[in-house]
Amino acid sequence: MLVSSEKTKICEIVESFQADFWRISDAIWGYAELGLEEYRSSGLLADTLEKAGFNVERNVAQIPTAFVATWKNGTGQPVVGLTAEFDALPALSQQVGTPHKAELIQGAPGHGCAHNTMGAMQALTAVAAQKMIVENDLNATLKFYGCPAEELGVSRPHMIQAGLFKDVDVVIDCHADSLFKTTYGMLGTALHSSLISFKGKAAHAGWKPWLGRSAADAVELLHAGTERMREHIPPTGRIHWVTTFAGDVPNIVTDRAETWYYIRELDENIESVIDWLHDCVKGAALMTQTQYEVKLLAAMHQRFYNRALAEILFSNMEIVGKPEYSQKEITFAEKLQKGAGFPIKGMAYSLSLIDAEADELRASSSDMGDVCLVAPTGQISIPVWVPGTPAHDWTAATTGATSIAHKGISAAAKAVTLTIYDLLRDKSQIEKIKAEFGILKNKRPYHSYLPQDASPPLGFYKNIMEKYRDKLELQGDNFLAGNKT
Repeated sequence: MLVSSEKTKICEIVESFQADFWRISDAIWGYAELGLEEYRSSGLLADTLEKAGFNVERNVAQIPTAFVATWKNGTGQPVVGLTAEFDALPALSQQVGTPHKAELIQGAPGHGCAHNTMGAMQALTAVAAQKMIVENDLNATLKFYGCPAEELGVSRPHMIQAGLFKDVDVVIDCHADSLFKTTYGMLGTALHSSLISFKGKAAHAGWKPWLGRSAADAVELLHAGTERMREHIPPTGRIHWVTTFAGDVPNIVTDRAETWYYIRELDENIESVIDWLHDCVKGAALMTQTQYEVKLLAAMHQRFYNRALAEILFSNMEIVGKPEYSQKEITFAEKLQKGAGFPIKGMAYSLSLIDAEADELRASSSDMGDVCLVAPTGQISIPVWVPGTPAHDWTAATTGATSIAHKGISAAAKAVTLTIYDLLRDKSQIEKIKAEFGILKNKRPYHSYLPQDASPPLGFYKNIMEKYRDKLELQGDNFLAGNKT
């Protein structure tokens, strides 16, 4: 493919910065901070952008680890947003670059969805695009949105409520993957996440159990009710739950119990399913003569990615091409695939432009869904995993601080920076993107699933992080210094 000298130079700009951001990605992998606890990870990204000349507003939308970094040139129009997350997952600590499951810190969190690469990739894009804009004397504003707690689905609906996306013309999102791809159309499901607790009355379970009222029984009856719901909701729906507390010993009637529910569905169905869940909660409380409380953790829409923007992203992905992998990297991939039971194909994959609505339904969810309904949004998938890798698994964590991840970060940053260049050089592209978004907006006018007085569930993972933070911070600092642990 014939590539213009301007685009070749832009790719060289990305390469001139990339090593610093590989190290930042590795450090965030090491810190492995859970949602709403990403103080070191968020701070590292915010500090890096501030040193690069961005104006950083921290502690936005009532979330200490959320931030927006803004840089303006010329008239400041148009405004291009880059969204990034950086939270880890519980209990997924893994030795880096090991083709078999091997905990690094027993029981600790780990980056089993490679969000470390996403924050670093978008920050690399931001500083490369900044230099590209100056050298080409272009008008623009860049906004980097540091979005915590994606795994909890928390930050972006609150950031929208705080008005942080109201002036952005185009948003480019990213996610880790085993493919280099971009997707358009309706993707995934909406999600409602809530903690449901019951309060009963304690009693001796053997001597006078009739004096007690069991909160644990209420949780079991709630589960029984929602299991019966499954047959009668559309096949696009999903119900997940986990009991977080149901008592300490069997000879005490449990006076406190709690369960955590996810409801996933299409936007048009989810609110009726949530209402049914709440009826089951009330029924369980009535049957056990207990009291109940429903605490909303997060609520988000489906994602709707813009086709016109996806096509520009894909054209630039083709210019960048797949990373070139060494024989050592291919051999590692084959060993991991063999051990994990994946198809053995090394690092073989194709660049892809995917129509999500023509593909099978992926019932995953992301709070990017709300952003898609307030601004035209595209997504690029960063090839940082071995092909076949599922998310939320040790096989995703093991590659997160390897050369495979580094190459994926650079490739995606090049494609996004080239896309920003195209949007700024040819404003008609933005008008086309906005015209498509206007149709979506008319069809699906945005309303938040969050109540107006909703607040983020700060401290949700505080106890877990306090247990591991010292070791994880030492691990992350070693990576930041260039020392592999």
